[in-house]
Amino acid sequence: MSRKKRPFNNYPFEFQQPLEVEIESISNLGDGVAKVPVTSEDGGDSLWVIFVPFTLLGEKVRIQIQRNDKNCSHALVEQVLEPSPDRVEARCIHFGQCGGCQYQHVSYARQLHWKQQQVGELLNHLAGVTASVNAPLPSPQEWNYRSKITPHLQKAKNGKVKEIGFLKKGSSRDLLDIKQCPIAHTHINQALPRLLDGVRLRAKSYSNGETLLIRTNEERVYDNPREIMSEQVGDLTFHFLAGDFFQNNPYILNDFVDYARKQAAVGTRYLIDAYCGSGLFGLSLARDFEAVSMVEVSATGADWARYNAEFNKIDNAQILTASAEKIFDDISYPAAETTVLIDPPRKGCNPEFLQQLFDFAPTRVVYISCDPSTQARDLKAFHEAQYKIIDVQPVDLFPQTRHLECIVTLVAD
Repeated sequence: MSRKKRPFNNYPFEFQQPLEVEIESISNLGDGVAKVPVTSEDGGDSLWVIFVPFTLLGEKVRIQIQRNDKNCSHALVEQVLEPSPDRVEARCIHFGQCGGCQYQHVSYARQLHWKQQQVGELLNHLAGVTASVNAPLPSPQEWNYRSKITPHLQKAKNGKVKEIGFLKKGSSRDLLDIKQCPIAHTHINQALPRLLDGVRLRAKSYSNGETLLIRTNEERVYDNPREIMSEQVGDLTFHFLAGDFFQNNPYILNDFVDYARKQAAVGTRYLIDAYCGSGLFGLSLARDFEAVSMVEVSATGADWARYNAEFNKIDNAQILTASAEKIFDDISYPAAETTVLIDPPRKGCNPEFLQQLFDFAPTRVVYISCDPSTQARDLKAFHEAQYKIIDVQPVDLFPQTRHLECIVTLVAD
């Protein structure tokens, strides 16, 4: 059954109405923000917000209105009339159509500046705190850095698969056919045509549509989620299943882990890694603590963390298979001498986990997040529980996109 299209709401602009606007700021989703005066339906005057993707601060652009929501409108750029000096040529032929990248048109220095600014704004708006935000740690490689991509495909029709690629910008189901990706690792781009041809030859086996896995390290490309692969970080080697989570910008991982170490290993003897996965942070930091307890809800993830501890000859780390909401049940470290490191999923921490953490009351917390908005939401709870932010460090694992990791260090106040 096809979806019924909603009628176009023509207040305050008609569909595809042209306007010339100036971009006044950049949203946390990476879109330019313009404001224009409008007369409301009750006769009052106000400034109306228009979101314009792929524009830069200070640019004057001609736009076409695409949608009017209750409090804002969305538009497409028709022409850049006065470009910003930070505008650069995008490398990808799909940029602007593909939903994967938001910042290919922005110089890398300006991308980092925006990310620093956006973290500060999120902390202020969502956590209600004003904190100094460090300049982001830059990725040593701005292109061809991703060691994993996950192209999607639609249900086969008449035995054939059509588009294999990524979601179009603004769509939850329409795909853009992709043959190369300039932020994906060179090994992936070299293997991509062969892998996609193989998918099309096996079209009937994808009758329900799927998400493909294509992942690499310095040795080879993997497309089977059950294959065992490894990644070198510092002087440790981490083994994990290709389909499991592991950070996918290997070029910045040494700097990322080192910064977390410097923040965690200050004045405490014990470490709790609450979402340990295959052990990246807990095992990398183990040498700086007398004892480490690492918790992972996935039994296979915990098994790999144990294997990695043994493989790397780390004998002061215990790995527990448990829900994050029960991590303190089997831990007896004195809270005043303990750092808790948390690196939760994108959705952040749930209230049960946070309450348990606050009841334990560690003296130091290092909160790592791939979504600064959910992190900022959780930091409000930390603020209310009398924890003080002492360091905010964005880490740019994802150049050319609006995404980033952020390490926030807190101490009991």
